Amino acid sequence: MSGFLDTIAERAKASPRRIVLPEGNDPRTLAAAVRLRQEGRAEPVVLGSEPEVRAGLADVGGDEDMIVHDPATDERHDRFVRTLLELRKDRGLEEAEAIRWARDPLIFGALMVREGEVAGSVAGADHPTGEVIRAAIRCVGLRRGISIVSSTFYMVCRPFRGGPAQEEVLSFTDGAVVPDPDARQLADIARASVAARRAIVGDEPRVAFLSFSTRGSAEHEKVEKVRQAVSHFRQAEPDVVADGELQVDAALIPEIAASKAPDSPVAGQANV
Repeated sequence: MSGFLDTIAERAKASPRRIVLPEGNDPRTLAAAVRLRQEGRAEPVVLGSEPEVRAGLADVGGDEDMIVHDPATDERHDRFVRTLLELRKDRGLEEAEAIRWARDPLIFGALMVREGEVAGSVAGADHPTGEVIRAAIRCVGLRRGISIVSSTFYMVCRPFRGGPAQEEVLSFTDGAVVPDPDARQLADIARASVAARRAIVGDEPRVAFLSFSTRGSAEHEKVEKVRQAVSHFRQAEPDVVADGELQVDAALIPEIAASKAPDSPVAGQANV
């Protein structure tokens, strides 16, 4: 039986998209670009100094037909500068700064996404998460109805709940971007993770809002925030099974859930 990562690879190969990789200076990125192309999973577009990128690609088995763009000399530069000035006119972006931004591979890649020239941008091997996210916010923006940027990790786990002996995929959100969301933000983070899970994992989300308390075992303002988040989430997503506040053991382990939250629709079965 194919695992989650094998399934993702098969889906990508069945419908390969053009993906921009802004970090053409990173050897891991170049190796990944060559592998993606050779296996037919995507058509990579690599950004960076063209002579250096092509030399690096050749070192890892790439061919001369691979697409490479240099943001510093690309013919789209002036158009992208105008786009940035329009997008950021309310923020007072000046032309000199827009020119500098348009030469930044992260910004250039994000603008390619905005213009529909590529389906997505993958970065973070050579840049902090914050820089990658800022480029996306500046150039692409937020999905309608979502108030805050967040992250989701997909953890492929060995069987741990009984039942069929097959791996399980858990979504953990948000573990990287928002350190202390308020209740409405927490609800929006969960909504974004639910949508992403349906698209990426393909199953039905079961959402647990975590806390150090399970169903009133403790009282604290942070516990109350989680309860309010659950309420906001249920109003926005009435068809998604969700519960909280739950401690992580009650959310994940059926035997513990049976003791701590026996009437919960999620406890012991959460996947988000």
